[in-house]
Amino acid sequence: MPTPVDARTARKMLADLTVEVDSNVPEYKRSEFKHWITVTITNLIYPVVLRRDGTNVQTDPKTCKPISGTWVSPYDNVKTNSASSLDIDHIVPLKEAWVSGARKWDDARRKEFANDLTQPQLVAVTNRLNRSKGDRDVTGFLPPLQSYVCTYVRAWVQVKHSYGLGIDKAEKVTLERELAKCR
Repeated sequence: MPTPVDARTARKMLADLTVEVDSNVPEYKRSEFKHWITVTITNLIYPVVLRRDGTNVQTDPKTCKPISGTWVSPYDNVKTNSASSLDIDHIVPLKEAWVSGARKWDDARRKEFANDLTQPQLVAVTNRLNRSKGDRDVTGFLPPLQSYVCTYVRAWVQVKHSYGLGIDKAEKVTLERELAKCR
């Protein structure tokens, strides 16, 4: 994934974020975010991220989908040669985006958010860990690999800042605490 801003910049961005109560009105529906779109005729977001995040990735010439390669999940440092054991995680989950402001966006903006390859938002991780994360924010989930937590919270803040999303009080406390540990 693209390298997130440094810790100092993330702390400045965090100070700019609006602290507000999350709202799930109207109620979140994953279908509001058109994700895994086609980047080009043969390239969907999912295999693009797998190719980007892997090494020695070989693709099927007809489908462009990865058929072999090596991946290391940054959340838990698990190495795999099987693309099917990976999910693409939205660092800021779609529901979290929804409750912190994306519910006010139009369809095009939500589609952009769900498929953004320019921000540190999409990353290939072990499917087990991604599914255990679910739609929790940083107060409920931080990567178990301590050496990646700083990268994760810097990315979180950058994505929230870039999209003008709010944060709740508990989220701010967690982000301030974790960013204070970052160099």
